[in-house]
Amino acid sequence: MNNIRRIQEKLIERGLDALLITDEKNQRYATGFAFTDGSVLVGREQAWLITDSRYIEAAEKIAGGCCTVQMFDRSHSQTELLREALAACGEKLAAEDTQLSHARWAFFEKELGRTLLPAGDLMNALRASKSDEEIASMIRAQRISEKALEEVLQIIRPGMTEKEVMAELVYHMLKNGSEGNSFDPIVVTGKNTSMPHGVPGNTVIRDGDFITMDFGSLSDGYCSDMTRTVAVGHATDEMKNVYGIVLEAQLAGIAAARSGIPGKLIDKAARDVIEKAGYGDYFGHGFGHSLGLDIHEPPMAGPRGEAPMEVNDLCSAEPGIYLPGRFGVRIEDVMIIRPEGAEVITKAPKMELIIL
Repeated sequence: MNNIRRIQEKLIERGLDALLITDEKNQRYATGFAFTDGSVLVGREQAWLITDSRYIEAAEKIAGGCCTVQMFDRSHSQTELLREALAACGEKLAAEDTQLSHARWAFFEKELGRTLLPAGDLMNALRASKSDEEIASMIRAQRISEKALEEVLQIIRPGMTEKEVMAELVYHMLKNGSEGNSFDPIVVTGKNTSMPHGVPGNTVIRDGDFITMDFGSLSDGYCSDMTRTVAVGHATDEMKNVYGIVLEAQLAGIAAARSGIPGKLIDKAARDVIEKAGYGDYFGHGFGHSLGLDIHEPPMAGPRGEAPMEVNDLCSAEPGIYLPGRFGVRIEDVMIIRPEGAEVITKAPKMELIIL
């Protein structure tokens, strides 16, 4: 999977001659190959991947069909090879201003003898709207996560710790084909569920507790993301009521989502439900975020999400209610933005509170 042609079309559209790519995820997006300590240069008609001896064989195998693969070493530095490649391009060289540090930006300007033009938003815009191939990878990652959840729900019991459940999730995701975690899993229980990004620890699961599990797999480098809150043994009426409110809010946000709608209106549809139920002060984060090669990508579906959703953006749907020192509930799916609405790719059950 490579996107060299799409990048070249954007260069022509913006009047740029070449783009220097150093971010690992952007390199993978461009060429299909991810690596460190190297760079990709995309010109209007040619592209180059420049790496070292650790990656050269794999790079030639994976990316050789879409770009010229070159190796830098003690005899030929990376910047020397970039200068040679730039001779085949025009003068207007862009780079990822949102990814490069000031020091690296200055380094490349000095070594390449070019003034770099900011173009981080170019890559963000391209990566936001997913191709059918990218969507297929993300659906595969989601199915892996769902299978892992299904298996782990059979294991959870009172007396286990948060860390033990997290370890089981990681193991079962890997066993079912994940390339790794799309982020560090969140597994919290009891009072800790009131912390949206709580860190798994040695807290023991007890009868009557909620457990919130937020986790994701990787397939072809693309992320999945899901959250399920379940109860162990039994749940109080208040716990069931809060779960129902969060579910209603999530469904309202999903119903509001379609291309052309700014993220803040999707967020508002869900937030209105929670506020009407009297829990507005306990929903502090946004409704959702886009994802792809990174777990958080623009555009966002939050209160300040001004950017409209585009066709084939993928966005999480994850409202929550968090009662400090007591308990919290979050339910998260991922949806594909379509002109007529949102297509939810998450299939794990949620319509009724699961009580183990």
